[in-house]
Amino acid sequence: MSKGFMLVCDGSNGAGKTTAIRKIANYLEQQGYEVVLTREPGGTPIGEKIRSVILDPSTPEMGAMTELMLFSAARAQHVEEKIRPALEAGKVVISDRFDASTISFQHYARAIDLETIKTINERALDGFKPDMYLIFDIEPELGMQRVSQRGEGLDRMEDEKMEFLQRAREGYLAQAKADPEHFSVIDASEDKESVLSACLKVVDSVIAASRRDNTNR
Repeated sequence: MSKGFMLVCDGSNGAGKTTAIRKIANYLEQQGYEVVLTREPGGTPIGEKIRSVILDPSTPEMGAMTELMLFSAARAQHVEEKIRPALEAGKVVISDRFDASTISFQHYARAIDLETIKTINERALDGFKPDMYLIFDIEPELGMQRVSQRGEGLDRMEDEKMEFLQRAREGYLAQAKADPEHFSVIDASEDKESVLSACLKVVDSVIAASRRDNTNR
């Protein structure tokens, strides 16, 4: 059986990831792939319970290290219970956020030591790495305007100060610059059609690479 591949859609709040994920999933299904949609934190029953704790806006006192540990615990369960089995079954996994968020939010925005984060994250991932990260980039001010237009309350991460969100954005861009083979930056300020077109170009490149790998197995 051919091995599947994993795409991560990550980046700034209000960048349109949810809409793009649905479109990408439809595109892949039309080509015969079985797609598994998931998210972080979450993706599993345990992960969803952890998500409710992390994002609860009534807990602003949560410490940065507590937050990091909770994210990592949810990710360890996610990889073991859901992601690896899906890939081994030949499916495509699309995750709304993954470990790039931890580097951006917990290191660049929260200022936790990078080596500490890498050590904990490596234990959670247990050698696993997604095939491609699509980073949806947008100015935090514009992104939060879009979030506010949804008419929903803000979660604990969305309710941070603009400076915090800007540092997180810089973290995503720094990761993409450091690893262009696995990161592709999508200009999320463009219209939806342009954003989707840019996404599908990246997806096509991942499909081609996956087919080559499976042929050579």
